[in-house]
Amino acid sequence: MEIIHKNGEKNGVFIAQENGQRIGHISYEWIEPKTLGLMHTIVKPEYRGHGVAKALLDATVNYARENGFLIHAFCSYAVREFENPEYDDVNYIK
Repeated sequence: MEIIHKNGEKNGVFIAQENGQRIGHISYEWIEPKTLGLMHTIVKPEYRGHGVAKALLDATVNYARENGFLIHAFCSYAVREFENPEYDDVNYIK
């Protein structure tokens, strides 16, 4: 699996690909200059349960950590995952 990051002025996305085909993505919007809001995590049904969503979240979290950003989780998957203390350092809510 390959993860590609596309960042724009107002929003961005991390895309998971396998054999050149998009299998999932996690999208965000810039809600403050150093805070991104995770809006949607989508994985194709046949790839669910294979760690794709977790890999996308990890890529997003690593991006935030490397750049000193915070993350405000809005999508249900990210909200659940952000209950884990491993994300406290980037969690906007904490």
